[in-house]
Amino acid sequence: MTIILRKLGILLFCTTFASSCSSNMKETIVPQPPKAKKIPKELTVHGDTRVDNYYWLNNREDDEVIAYLEAENKYYNEMTSHTHKFQEELYNELKGRIKQDDESVPYKLNGYFYNSRFEKGKEYPIYFRQKGSLDAEEEILFDCNLMAKGHEFFNLRGISVSPNNKLATFGTDTVSRRQYDIQFKNLETNEIYPDKIENTTGSSVWAADNKTIFYTKKDPVTLRSDKIYKHQIGTPTSQDVLVFEEEDETFNVFVYKTKSKKYIVIGSVSTLTSEYRFIKADEPDAAFTVFSPRERGLEYSIYHFGDTFYILTNKDDATNFKLMQVAEKNTNIANWEEFIPHREAVLLEDIEIFEDYYVLSEREEGLNKLKIVRWDGTDAYYLPFDSETYVAGTYTNLDFETDKLRYFYNAMESPYAIVEMDMKTKAKTILKEQEVLGGKFNKQNYKAKRIWANARDGKKVPICLVYHKDTSINGTAPLLQYAYGSYGSTIDPYFSTQRLSLLDRGFIFAIAHIRGGEYLGRPWYDDGKLLKKKNTFTDFIDCSKYLIEQNYTSSQHLYAMGGSAGGLLMGAIINMEPNLYNGVVAQVPFVDVITTMLDDTIPLTTGEYDEWGNPNDKTYYEYMKSYSPYDNVTAKDYPNMYVSTGLHDSQVQYWEPAKWVAKLRDLKTDNKLLFLDTNMDAGHGGASGRFEALKETAKEYAFLLDLEGKIPSN
Repeated sequence: MTIILRKLGILLFCTTFASSCSSNMKETIVPQPPKAKKIPKELTVHGDTRVDNYYWLNNREDDEVIAYLEAENKYYNEMTSHTHKFQEELYNELKGRIKQDDESVPYKLNGYFYNSRFEKGKEYPIYFRQKGSLDAEEEILFDCNLMAKGHEFFNLRGISVSPNNKLATFGTDTVSRRQYDIQFKNLETNEIYPDKIENTTGSSVWAADNKTIFYTKKDPVTLRSDKIYKHQIGTPTSQDVLVFEEEDETFNVFVYKTKSKKYIVIGSVSTLTSEYRFIKADEPDAAFTVFSPRERGLEYSIYHFGDTFYILTNKDDATNFKLMQVAEKNTNIANWEEFIPHREAVLLEDIEIFEDYYVLSEREEGLNKLKIVRWDGTDAYYLPFDSETYVAGTYTNLDFETDKLRYFYNAMESPYAIVEMDMKTKAKTILKEQEVLGGKFNKQNYKAKRIWANARDGKKVPICLVYHKDTSINGTAPLLQYAYGSYGSTIDPYFSTQRLSLLDRGFIFAIAHIRGGEYLGRPWYDDGKLLKKKNTFTDFIDCSKYLIEQNYTSSQHLYAMGGSAGGLLMGAIINMEPNLYNGVVAQVPFVDVITTMLDDTIPLTTGEYDEWGNPNDKTYYEYMKSYSPYDNVTAKDYPNMYVSTGLHDSQVQYWEPAKWVAKLRDLKTDNKLLFLDTNMDAGHGGASGRFEALKETAKEYAFLLDLEGKIPSN
């Protein structure tokens, strides 16, 4: 029996029958994967022609495209029906570790304590405040559970309270395209004003007059943040004033207020270059002054205190950044003076400023360090951290006039904690420690360590590992290797309650700190982008081989996972070493590199040129073509694969994984699993509710555990 999709050209399922001589003969139905039709489209650049048979999938408004995605979803669900009961059990297990009636750590701002909480059984947070004291009556600002009703997706961000505490702006997205509507709420009457500003980033900044805000608009096609507007409450949005437009398509803009509250700042940044302009917050109609004009390759960010700006910058080839200072009255680069010099072995990541102290966030040999220094030079010290597999950093610190520093800490085997420390006495108070419910968790049951793999070019690549103490390190354990490796983004060795479901079933979890990230400083990033991008892929593969050599696992039990640009990593490694992995999970993968980077109407494309290169340049085109996962699929065996995407994804368009899976189905020579699972309601971040998102994790884990034969029979 064959079921044909109503839309022409797409074969949905074939079924076969098994017969017997028994009078109780049963029909056995074997699902067959959808086969996408081919419509060859020639794409010619630099005299080179690529043929894309699945280009037609690039249209989310086409009923035939939707039908194909739904067919893939149906195939995935039928092929994994034997895991559905386990997925539900796993979901409940994941959910059962989470404290449902949880509350954040309150912080004080302008006379109020602000906080948020989750209530039992509810998907979304409730934001509230208390005047003057934590014993005061609660004022509910936003109950996202009520706001989300009627929406398959809901996200609230950018809550900003006016200086007089009477009004708040907030942004909402109900599509998952990261296009937010900004609205206004009167916190005294709970009235939401009719003003609605569409297609923004969701965030806004109040001027000191309590009636003017500055906000960021997006290009409606590319979704690039490119314009800063000024709006006055009560006036039509059509009268909003454009105060800055970024015309360079490789830059994005944003607006914020300094911690001192004295200045409103517009930032304009690309991968390699930055520029800032500012006005006084009490002069909203003033013209913005450029802090220092952009220079190609010069990166800087600014912090204000007293009558001085502090500048974190790579000026003068300070690859790992240094700190400079300048008087606020003349901020041009010619007047910058060195405050903390560049260090070859230490990446300077951030600074937190207080009245009597400043706190430096550093990274040395991959490890987070927090250095506390008195402005008068009478004291300076590092916070002590013992582990090699931990994450630490400054938390919410809004007050200048305090000796209390809030920071967070967690290790791969130890839950998240928020700590308040008196910088003068060094006394510490744990404000909040993550609770792991379910009654089974004991951090003494887990081991974590850092090892260094040998890369093929002689580099040493760090790998952070965590596993249950009862897991045997003899080559038989299943191991999930995770990495990202792009944009200088560092995947730190963090704790995860979700991960426990793998560790408790014998999995080892490994984070490979490959080039393209910034774990070992800015040079580590520079050595994994543009024409050195392949170092990212070979590092991951070399880490995999090292883990096998060191008897942590074997190819039969080795799994890889990555999302977005990490999904590109997944696509590259399976083309290069398809037999090294038993299974791969590719989350919203960026796999059609050339076609995307040649299309400047796609969100984010032009801003990515300094990361991947511009394929309009033949050198970059040829290099991209040599590793682009979609372009390098060939007729050979591939690992078992689970690929996820979201129909409304604004970061990696759904058609990239859809085309990739279609091409893999057509060319691969094995009978291993290949699934495309499309969330028809969500975007790049997946489901919006905190519990709904766990269902996606349960799917991924069930896929891995099924391959290991660790799912109990129904």
